[in-house]
Amino acid sequence: MSSENSPRESAREGALNLQWYHVNDVCGDIFVACGLFYFSFERKITMDKKILKLLEKNARIEVKDIAAITGKSEAEVASEMKAMQDEGIIRGYKGVIDWERVETDAVSAIIELKVVPAAGLGFEEVAARIAKYPEVESVYLMSGACDLMVTVKGKTFREVSDFLSKELARIDSVTSTATQFIMRRYKESGVELTSNDEDERGNFSL
Repeated sequence: MSSENSPRESAREGALNLQWYHVNDVCGDIFVACGLFYFSFERKITMDKKILKLLEKNARIEVKDIAAITGKSEAEVASEMKAMQDEGIIRGYKGVIDWERVETDAVSAIIELKVVPAAGLGFEEVAARIAKYPEVESVYLMSGACDLMVTVKGKTFREVSDFLSKELARIDSVTSTATQFIMRRYKESGVELTSNDEDERGNFSL
């Protein structure tokens, strides 16, 4: 029998080779497409971070200034900012206020809480409940000696103490609290609040 392939077998091999080349071409196109997508995604993440850092430093910065700094058009910057708002990345635009220069009767405290988390819910339920109080400025889940750290604002030391004893301490899952009153802020949200005023830690009484 001849070792040469018959015309039918040769045609079949040729068709298989063509299919194999086609598969390689398709895989190559997919690989290139994936690479371009990843590169584009990385560039977008980098651009988003640049915009976020600019907004974090100055919430009043204008879109045209962000565009000039990042090299994007104003339309692109506005679109990305809108997308980040919709996704919940940008939660709001907030100024840093030195309330000690405005409200002489404002008192703030850091309260450390030890909590027994609810079964299946962890600390989420109690943290969400605490966050609802208007007196509460922030709530953090912590590592270390305490479970949650809460910052609270009131008009007087007594008002903050009453809020602690009548509200926070009565939550079933809260087992203990430790309170430190903030005497002065020197820096907040990356902004220095320095002055030449005298240290007043010794000039108050509870």
